Parts: sequence; structure tokens; C-alpha cells
Amino acid sequence: MSKKVINAESAPAAIGPYSHAIDTGLGLIFTSGQIPVDPATGEIVEGGIEAQTEQVFANLKAVLEAAGSSFDKVVKATVFLQDMKDFATVNGIYAKYLGTDAPARSAVQVAGLPKGSLVEIEVIALK
Repeated sequence: MSKKVINAESAPAAIGPYSHAIDTGLGLIFTSGQIPVDPATGEIVEGGIEAQTEQVFANLKAVLEAAGSSFDKVVKATVFLQDMKDFATVNGIYAKYLGTDAPARSAVQVAGLPKGSLVEIEVIALK
């Protein structure tokens, strides 16, 4: 049993002391929460909750692929929202990526997110 640090070159650089994901060596991948940072600029994408949610999923895809996984292997997701009024919009976009055989999920409103983002999502996936 061992853990392997995963850092995806095509995902935004970490903004703190954390890895993009950890491969447990037991067939599970735990991702760090992804916010809507454009990897090319290091800035939060403009365009509101829709654009931000799409960028979060692009970042998650890059991390999952670097770990040898994919959206169809996600077993648990946690969605953090700055405003629960955005839930329906995020839910619609979420369904595009995780709607088939949807994983278990929690969604919570938080007081704030890094860099002022509107949404952050983390997932646990099978390898």
C-alpha cells in the first residue's frame, strides 16, 4: 500500500501546499477541490457561474486524466457554492459531466472560496 502524488500539467498550478490528487494505491483517487482558474492565466474565468462551473469541470478532467481516471469512474462529489441560488445552474452543468450513473454527492453553501470563486468541486474516483 502506498500513496502517489498526482499533479496535472494541464490543470492550474496549486495555490497552496497541496497536490492536485492522491492515488491511494487501493484503486481510489482523491482530488483536491478545483476552482475556476484558467491554467493559462492563473486567473478566475469571467462569465459568471456557468463559465466558472465549466472551467471547474475542465480542471477536474485534467486532474482525473493525469491520475488515470475519468468522470465515468467518479463515486463521490462535493460541490461548494458561494451562493445556493446558483445550485440549479451548477446542477445542470454537473449533469453533463456526471449525470450518467451519477455518483453520491453533497452540495453546500460556504462563506467564501479561494480567489473569490463562485464554485469549487472535489471528487473521489476509481482508478
